[in-house]
Formats: sequence, structure tokens, C-alpha cells
Amino acid sequence: MDKDSIRIIISGGGTGGHIFPAVSIADALKKKYPKVDILFVGAEGRMEMQRVPAAGYRIVGLPICGLDRKNLLKNFSVIFKFIKSGWMALKIIKRFRPHVAVGVGAYASGPTLKMASLMGIPYLIQEQNSYAGLTNKLLGKKASKVCVAYDNMDRFFPADRIILTGNPIRKEINKVTAEDRAEGIKFYNLDPEKKTIFIVGGSLGCGTLNKTMKSWIESGTIDNNCQIIWQTGKYYKSDIDEFMKDREIPNVQYHDFIKRMDLAYAAADVIVSRAGAGTISELCVTCKATIFVPSPNVTEDHQTHNAMALVNKNAAMIVKDDEAVEKLPGTIMELVNNPSKIAELEKNIELLGKKDAAQVIANEVLKLIKK
Repeated sequence: MDKDSIRIIISGGGTGGHIFPAVSIADALKKKYPKVDILFVGAEGRMEMQRVPAAGYRIVGLPICGLDRKNLLKNFSVIFKFIKSGWMALKIIKRFRPHVAVGVGAYASGPTLKMASLMGIPYLIQEQNSYAGLTNKLLGKKASKVCVAYDNMDRFFPADRIILTGNPIRKEINKVTAEDRAEGIKFYNLDPEKKTIFIVGGSLGCGTLNKTMKSWIESGTIDNNCQIIWQTGKYYKSDIDEFMKDREIPNVQYHDFIKRMDLAYAAADVIVSRAGAGTISELCVTCKATIFVPSPNVTEDHQTHNAMALVNKNAAMIVKDDEAVEKLPGTIMELVNNPSKIAELEKNIELLGKKDAAQVIANEVLKLIKK
């Protein structure tokens, strides 16, 4: 086949955790074959409809939405939208004529890959989490390849089709060197002699981590031999500004948004984070001692499953969300004051890091194209 005539559909989205891997795979395909024709299929009204064009790719939307697990009566309209989306996906596939399709999870990949399969088009799915999502579990039965980021995924997918690739991560994220740490310390105006704690709640921030920090600050027990970079999230900015207004705490700096995540990772001795799949993949590559506080507000509690996949390998620690205010500060300080435990976690988490996941997945996609 002429490599300049390759056509590939990539479907899925809904959250940044699905969109970033999808765009990363597309970028890796473009790097290998600049003239490859890629079409994204997303869900109308979801963030992929803005994020994907911003990354330079075409996208079409399907009128699909997820199941309402709390109000089953509302799912009659969901079924209608799924059927309509199936017919639309079929038309898209007939018009675009892809050689292969890729699904990254979430609503839109269901009807898109189902119709691709009915038309004899091979497809690959990429599962970011250690506990597979419903859409991917259903699609995995007929997938030609299943790219995963965790061991023991044969609980959900046929073992002979699983490839352990890891999740795509940002290009600037690498294993931290002494030079990187020095740059991070300088960038964030930190004391190189003090231990640095980085508390990060994701792009929207984290209410639980913010409550924990406020309680810790009010208690007056933050060790002066430590310094904290605290990411609050833009949503909580005004609340934290008001809280910090009359407080001068030189060893605590807070930011609503972290502009240089790579340097914050580099500066940190200990990281406290939610347990989204993309974040975990980055932390595995940076090789940093981490305490996870999984979000309880996610489908099928997949963040807890993600975190436990590392905890069970002694590659991270965990504190439950509803216990964070009470237990997290003490857990942080126990780890900060235990250099041998930090070294152990760093050593074990490094074994799980996979830097070139996007390129590996892209190569697997290309292998599925019929000669």
C-alpha cells in the first residue's frame, strides 16, 4: 500500500485523560508518515470537539452520551442516541474509508468501532486505566490489538491481543536528573537545602487536597525544614486567595495553575497527587516518590484501582480521599523524613515507566493495515 494514502479514524474523548492519548497517537502517526489522513470521531458537546481542532486535526461529532447510572429512566434517550450515532458512524466510515480504526475509550468510540468491525475494518483500542472502562471492555472482544498500561489486563481482554505499551505522556516529561532538580529549584525560587513537597490536584484542582492544606496551615504544624508547592486549581483560586490573605507562610507557595509541570516534578522530593492514568504514567517516568489520593468521583472507582496497581508493587503510597484531612499531613512527613523509603519508592516506580508509548502504539496501528 502507498504510505501516502493511509487513512485512519481515531475515536473517543470526553475527558482530557482520553483526548491527550488520542492526539499523541495521531502525532506519532504523522511523525512517521506526514501525509497520513486522520479523522477523529467524538461526541457532540464534549471537550474533544474543541481540543482536537486546536491540535490541528479534523473531527466530526456523534449525538451520543453515556448511561445515567442514577436515573435509569433517562436511558431511553441514550439508547435512541446510540442507535442514531451508529448510523452516522456507518456513513462516516463509508465516506472516509479508513484502513484501520483506533479507540481510546468513552462514548463515541463505541458505535464508531462497532461499525468499523461490521465493515471488516481492523481496530485497536487503548485502555489508559488499570480497571477497564465499559466501552473498551465491550470493544475488546473483537479488537485486533489492545494496548494497555498495566499488568493483569487479561481480566478484561483476550490475553493474546494485549500489548503492554504504557500511556502516552507529554514530551517534556523525563526521568529527573540533578540538573533538572537544580533548574526546578531555581524556577520556583526554592531553598535547595530543604525538602520539597509538590501537591497537585489536576487541571481543575482538588477540593480534598485544598481542604487538607488549609487544615494543615491552620494547625501551624508544617515543618520549617520543608517547602511546599501547592496547586489549587483555577476553580478554587478566589477561595484560597481569601484564605491566604492575612497569612504569611514563607515555605508554602500556591498556584492556581502550574505552567512548568516538568520543573515542579523535578524540584519535588515527594509528590501528592490524584491517580488519573495520565498523571501516573508521567510520575512513573519521572521516578518520584508519590502519595496518591484517588478521586472517588470517577466511574468504577478507576483511580483507586490505578493507585493500588502501584501500591501493590511498593511503588507508591495511598491515602483515601475521606481520610486525607486527618491522615495526609502525617503520612507526608513520615515519608519526607524517611530517605530510605523515598529511595525504595523511586526505584520501584521507575520499573513501571514507559517513555515512548505513543510511538509504540502508532507502530501497532500501522501493523494492522492490510497490505
